[in-house]
Amino acid sequence: MKAQRMQQVNDPADTREGVISELAALKTMTRDDLRSRWKALFGAEAPPVQRTYLERRLAYRIQELAYGFLPDSTKARLDAVAAQLERNPNRPLRGDDRPLIGTRLIREWQGVMHEVSVIADGYEYQGGRYKSLSSVARRITGTRWNGPLFFGLRRSGAGQ
Repeated sequence: MKAQRMQQVNDPADTREGVISELAALKTMTRDDLRSRWKALFGAEAPPVQRTYLERRLAYRIQELAYGFLPDSTKARLDAVAAQLERNPNRPLRGDDRPLIGTRLIREWQGVMHEVSVIADGYEYQGGRYKSLSSVARRITGTRWNGPLFFGLRRSGAGQ
């Protein structure tokens, strides 16, 4: 089986070229070829799903066999992000939990609306630049606050 042979290749360039050619071949395969490839790589019949799902999952499996599996820490981080998205699907996330650049955070505090913009190197509030949301929250309230909590990006007592 070609995917198993790829694991034994010692030259990373050979492995990379082999993976690239296998991934490219998926696009030209018939649906029956994809189902056959599925059986070879997974040891089971392909599920009755759309072609794009088969292609994507086969592509992942080919790379997984060639380069190895995700570390447990990465899997745990992905699970945490998925859980956050299930709790609040409208919140834009980046890999490090910072909102996406361009996001506007709006908070009312003591009857006044405050708007903060997410920029590449931090946050912008009333013409000033801040490295953290906590520093913006402190500017607004005059006391120490957890910035993500103050702006509603995290619930009180919610762990990472």
